[in-house]
Amino acid sequence: MTRAIGIDIGGTGIKGAIVDLDAGELVSERIKHATPEGGEPADIIETVRQLVDELVTEHGGADVAHIGVCFPAIVRNGRTMSAANVSDEWIGLDADARFTEALGRDIHFVNDADAAGFAEAIYGAARDRRGLVIMTTLGTGIGSAFIYEGVLIPNTELGHLELGGDDAEHWAANSAREREGLSFEQWAERLTRYYRHVEFLFSPDLLVIGGGVSKQHDEFLHLIDVATPIVPAELRNNAGIMGAAALAQRHAH
Repeated sequence: MTRAIGIDIGGTGIKGAIVDLDAGELVSERIKHATPEGGEPADIIETVRQLVDELVTEHGGADVAHIGVCFPAIVRNGRTMSAANVSDEWIGLDADARFTEALGRDIHFVNDADAAGFAEAIYGAARDRRGLVIMTTLGTGIGSAFIYEGVLIPNTELGHLELGGDDAEHWAANSAREREGLSFEQWAERLTRYYRHVEFLFSPDLLVIGGGVSKQHDEFLHLIDVATPIVPAELRNNAGIMGAAALAQRHAH
């Protein structure tokens, strides 16, 4: 059994677990801590260190070599180049080096949507699918991940595609549906416009729709009028943890 630790850092919570990478499942319970107020790097690193300590001492993770961490930012060569819902101190930070130093083991840092998309491609809704898989998460904004033949193409920001003179996520994200009180039918019209544009630009073989609202996929997925097959994400709240762990192990080899 090949195991790695996955950590998913969000604006409100930090979750972690030990993942069996062969079976594609969590083999410890999922531990969650609140994200420290202000989201400063030092405070988040300390919270992650405590969480990893718990997994190592109480959940049998003592022999786990690799840790993957996913985070809501553009991540280039281990550096966080943006910051959403956390301190601006993350911008330009060598997160790989800081976490490696604090945790004393091999760390791989990755964008949160990329981690979730990779997990869906390897273990979830897109497993065994050939060609280009595009996963988008519909939430406060729109996150995205491109996986081509099992390889992640990182840091796509499809929420910021400009369409109609504005970032698409400003009018097509789930937050826009809630803010404007749209019916699922009205929202699906906007999503159709958005996904047709994505389809035209990238010719994906499969679209995977994630984010919390994907639980209600029966209400709107069939109303999105595109030629590309479109399926709901399967891994829910574990996708980031699983993808971060799997990428850490791949990155190490």
